Amino acid sequence: MNKELLEAMELLEKEKHISKESLLEAIENSLLTACKNHFGKADNIRVNINPDTCDFAVYAEKEVVETPEDPALQISLADAKMMNPKYEVGDTVQIPLDSKKFGRIATQNAKNVILQKIREEERSALYRDYFTMEKDVTTGIVQRYLGKNISVNLGRVDAILNESEQVKGETFRPNDRIKVYVLEVKDTPKGPRISVSRTHPDLVKRLFESEVAEVRDGTVEIKAIAREAGSRTKIAVKSNDPNVDPVGACVGLNGARVNAVVNELKGEKIDIINWDDNPAYLIENALSPAKVICVVADEEEREAQVIVPDYQLSLAIGKEGQNARLAARLTGYKIDIKSETQARELGLFEQMGLQYGDAPAQEQQEELSEDYPDYEAEDAREGQE
Repeated sequence: MNKELLEAMELLEKEKHISKESLLEAIENSLLTACKNHFGKADNIRVNINPDTCDFAVYAEKEVVETPEDPALQISLADAKMMNPKYEVGDTVQIPLDSKKFGRIATQNAKNVILQKIREEERSALYRDYFTMEKDVTTGIVQRYLGKNISVNLGRVDAILNESEQVKGETFRPNDRIKVYVLEVKDTPKGPRISVSRTHPDLVKRLFESEVAEVRDGTVEIKAIAREAGSRTKIAVKSNDPNVDPVGACVGLNGARVNAVVNELKGEKIDIINWDDNPAYLIENALSPAKVICVVADEEEREAQVIVPDYQLSLAIGKEGQNARLAARLTGYKIDIKSETQARELGLFEQMGLQYGDAPAQEQQEELSEDYPDYEAEDAREGQE
C-alpha cells in the first residue's frame, strides 16, 4: 500500500475540499505526461491506480508483430513469447514501465501537472462553497482598509466591501466582527472574488430571518422593504396564520428581536408595519407613526392623495422628507401629503367626495405605539421640529 500518498490525499480532501477522485485523475495525467516526455509519445500508455490503496502501475501496450517497425508501439513475436509462450502475432502485450527511471525533466513536468490540478481544484472548491452563500448574510472579520474599500475575511477567502456598499458614518477597526450581505461571487483565475454589502435592503430581511423564527419558517412574510442605510428602514409584514400577529412577532418580547437587528445595524431605526392588499390602508400604515385622516389611491397611475391633521403634517413628511420618501418607496406609490387646512382651502374633501366635519386639528396627538417607545417618540420630536 502506498501509505504516504493515501495520507496526503486524505489530508488535501479534508483541508482543501479537493476530492480524492480529482487527485487520482491528476496523478494519472501526470504519469502520462511523464511517459510522453520520456518516450516521445504516450498513446499506448495505460495507468492503473487502485483508489483504496493508491498503488499504481504504468503499462505500455504493444502489438505483437514478426518484425517491429516502431519499437514504442510494437514488439517482436520472439520477445513476446519470452514473456508468455501463448502470445501470437496480432496480440497486445502489456509491458510494465518503471516510473522511477523517468528523467528529471519528465519528473518535474509530472510534478507541475499535479500541482496545477491541485490549484485548479482548490479554486473550484472555494468557488462552489461560497457560491452557495450568494444573496445571503454571513459574518466576516474586518482585515484592513484598501484605500476606501475594506477587506473582510469570510473564513477561507477575503471579500471586498466597496465604498459604495458601506453605510455612511460606520467605521470599523481590524478584527471587528460584522454581518455582511453577499452580493456576488465571481470565479476568477486567482480564486473567487466576493463582493459584499452593508447597505442592501435584503441585509435587513436576512437579519430578521435569523432572529425571527416565524419569518424563517414562512408564517410571517416580509412583503416589502424600503431602506436608507444608516438612518431608517421601513418593512411591511404579513401573517399567513390568523393567530399570529406579524408586527408583534418581529418586535419580540420587550422589543428583543427588533433590537437585536437594530444593534447589528449600529442603531439604524426600523419601522415595522402591517401589509395590506388595499393600497389605501397600506399607505396609511406606511406613513406611521403619523396619523392619517384619509387616503385616496389611484392604482392605475400609482398615485395617492393623503390628508393628515395639521399637527401631524411635519411628522408625516418626516425630517428632510424621509418618512414620506420611505413610504413611497415601500408602497410603490407617489404620495402627495396635505394638511387639513390645505385640503380645505383646495377643496380636496369635496373632490374626494368626503363630507368634511369638525377636523381634529387641535386634538392632542395620540399616544404612540407601545412597541416602539424609543423609535417613534423620537420620530415625533423630529417631526415637530
